[in-house]
Amino acid sequence: MRAVVLRAEGLCKRFGPTVALEGAGLMLRAGEIHALMGQNGAGKSTMIRLLTGAETPDAGRIELDGRNIAPATPLDAQREGISTVYQEVNLCTNLTVAENLFAGRYPRNRAGLIDHARVREGARALLAELHLDIDVERVLGSYPVAVQQMVAIARALGVSARVLILDEPTSSLDQNEVRELFAVLRGLRDRGLAILFVTHFLDQVYAVSDRITVLRNGRLVGEYPAADLPQSALVSAMVGRDVTPVGARELRGDSPADAPAVVEACGLGRRGVLQPMDMQIRAGEVLGLGGLLGSGRTELARLIFGLDRADSGCIRVDGAAIELRHPADAVGLGFALCPEERKTEGIVAGLSVRENIVLALQARGGIWHTLSRDRQESLARNFVDVLGIKVADIETPAGLLSGGNQQKVLLARWLATNPRLLILDEPTRGIDVAARQEIMAEILRLAGEGMAVLFISTELEELTRLCDRIVVLRERCKAGELPADCEERQVLELIAGQA
Repeated sequence: MRAVVLRAEGLCKRFGPTVALEGAGLMLRAGEIHALMGQNGAGKSTMIRLLTGAETPDAGRIELDGRNIAPATPLDAQREGISTVYQEVNLCTNLTVAENLFAGRYPRNRAGLIDHARVREGARALLAELHLDIDVERVLGSYPVAVQQMVAIARALGVSARVLILDEPTSSLDQNEVRELFAVLRGLRDRGLAILFVTHFLDQVYAVSDRITVLRNGRLVGEYPAADLPQSALVSAMVGRDVTPVGARELRGDSPADAPAVVEACGLGRRGVLQPMDMQIRAGEVLGLGGLLGSGRTELARLIFGLDRADSGCIRVDGAAIELRHPADAVGLGFALCPEERKTEGIVAGLSVRENIVLALQARGGIWHTLSRDRQESLARNFVDVLGIKVADIETPAGLLSGGNQQKVLLARWLATNPRLLILDEPTRGIDVAARQEIMAEILRLAGEGMAVLFISTELEELTRLCDRIVVLRERCKAGELPADCEERQVLELIAGQA
């Protein structure tokens, strides 16, 4: 057994009436990648916040190298050697890479001024440890998310970290970028670092983790060697019951190939963003949109929803060409969009769950047709029940919910408008396996009732299991289209340009 670096025991934390953690614990060892697993709302984020000083536990203790610590702020935790990289990269995209790596701890010259030469030299040295060779004087925002994620890890390692906590680090990365990140993590593990890895991707857990701790409803279920815990047993431990995946054909039969097209993209494109392409979305159909990050998937969704203006082609609704000058036009036509970036483009964190759910329906009605409080509460409670949103009270601010429950609130907002076309951009990103099944089942139920669904995902298994057809984009062009019975291999071949 390797030496224990960090030990947490009996951690408890309440937020008002909500019990986030109750007697939970965790043990991290040197030279080990340890996965922390659980459903959305199981207490993973709260555990991280307690370990990093973002919150103070109501009870319990934390030990680092055998001594009790009580970090009151994230800076305290950093000084102790606990560094964290979050799902959303919390760096300043308007600063250079070097400035981001040393912000708050710039080396100074004898005159007390920032020594920019040492900043650049130190930045290159930090990135070299991760085998990353980029221009450190370029603005961070000019690099893709994968590079920004690596820079965030480099910054975390630059404070002599003993413990590295990674919260959903792969949620915005494609498969090649995930492999590169895992190679870096294995190298850090071999150097003796204790790594806590939080993810909802089960295959990634088994690809890189040595040990797994499972939380459920704020309590510790157990700790297991990854090699001794089959994936089905892990899912059962997380959920407390068996979860059987369900696909489109098991739930509602064959693809609605003869259904009329609700929306058609005819030569739709935008210079520098998306090459002109054709696509149909039929009533009662789940149309998958696959491709790597940057392939044009989100850009296509933005054109269809009126967030961006196309400069070629047109959109037809029920066969008639329409002009979308604003998202309000799309909402008026019965379109709905759940964006990929739920925190910045979806959820209004300061508003309650109730207010978030009724937001789009109220906006569509205008300021002169306000929904009664009883109607708002009825809608909110109904969707909390239908989608299994874990919240003690519908008046709870949405920003206090776990990421998966925020995703469900966002989905509820648009389902409340009863849309004809529902566009879902990475709806299962950061969602646990049980919540993922619940959302998929709801999508299939809605499609079975005639709703047209455009489902965008980087997860090939989701596309092939859920969708009636799959359109694949590559390098901002339509690479091809596949039927419902296609295999993941065929999607990969189109993405890679091999077919």
